[in-house]
Amino acid sequence: MKALRAAIVAVALLAIGAALASGGSEADSVRLRYLPGSNGLRTVVRFGTARTVTVHSLGASDAVRADPSWLAAARPLGAGAPAWAWRMYRRSLLVLHALTDERTGAVEAGAREGWRYVWPRDASTVAIALASAGYRDEAWRIVAFLQGLDLGAAARFHDNGAPVEGRAAQGDAAGWIAAAAKAADLPSAARKSTPGSQPWRGLDDYQENGSGDFLGNALASGAPHIRAFFATPTGELARRAGDPSSGLDSAAAWAVRPFPHPALYPLVRRALLRLAATSGRFGIVPSEDWDGGIDPWTAPTAWTAWSLAALGERQAALHLMAELRRAATPGDMLPERVDAQTGIPTSTTPLAWSHAFAILALRQLWP
Repeated sequence: MKALRAAIVAVALLAIGAALASGGSEADSVRLRYLPGSNGLRTVVRFGTARTVTVHSLGASDAVRADPSWLAAARPLGAGAPAWAWRMYRRSLLVLHALTDERTGAVEAGAREGWRYVWPRDASTVAIALASAGYRDEAWRIVAFLQGLDLGAAARFHDNGAPVEGRAAQGDAAGWIAAAAKAADLPSAARKSTPGSQPWRGLDDYQENGSGDFLGNALASGAPHIRAFFATPTGELARRAGDPSSGLDSAAAWAVRPFPHPALYPLVRRALLRLAATSGRFGIVPSEDWDGGIDPWTAPTAWTAWSLAALGERQAALHLMAELRRAATPGDMLPERVDAQTGIPTSTTPLAWSHAFAILALRQLWP
């Protein structure tokens, strides 16, 4: 409890300091703190004698609960894993357990309105993470659910498999489902298809905006000639095919895990090390050409750590994991993204995708 209070005080002080230093609000004081036992933030702003109090929910407060009997079945981390790694590992497993329907295998992205949908890419990562932790039955159910979706209908789906309107199909869904099937030792029709036969060109990628042919989609689909499409003159990987100015994409990490392209490892290594070297206190943004602001995203931070560890770049991977730890709430929940200055969550918390990649990075570091 003392550690929790200290963390709350530290986060609040960071928020106050940033607010007062920026001068953007012109407030006399700004105080933020996590509500005890909940997944909400309480903000108190003072303007002279006026005082405004708001409470912002980051998601369902009771979404994740302890389940010692279920956790007991988890494959342990390897020898030498520090206490913080075990805490993150157990909490992440509980998040995935809470957001997965034990009967159908549908995985909600987050316990919050607007995130209570199944994204094939996110749910596939959850299946891969659970399989790596020894929960093969859960991974099977998730893959079985995903294999029943009409992937051309939408980017996300209801928990009954019906498509959700508003976002077009993305070019990496089939590839991620195939990777999840492989991790769970299940057959997959997609895995038997000709490399590159899955549609990926001209479709949105994980950033859900822009147009073009994107690196993440190409890697997930098994497209040939990745180097010819995406290599930059400096020997790295750009986000958009044929456009080096589109900037480095953290999705280059996917060429190591879970879609290994050994011939690309030198390019990936350079790209990921450069992204890691320019990270902030709380992680990295998805890519150099990212137009969503400067706030770090926990999933790209974790997937970059996973692949750097697999490449043998242990120190760089641990550096990113330290930033991921700073981005976590006092309850060890990983937000989708956090404020770059304060570390306060700016989106749904917890996010299944981020916790799944955290599990995979931890298992790579301490197998």
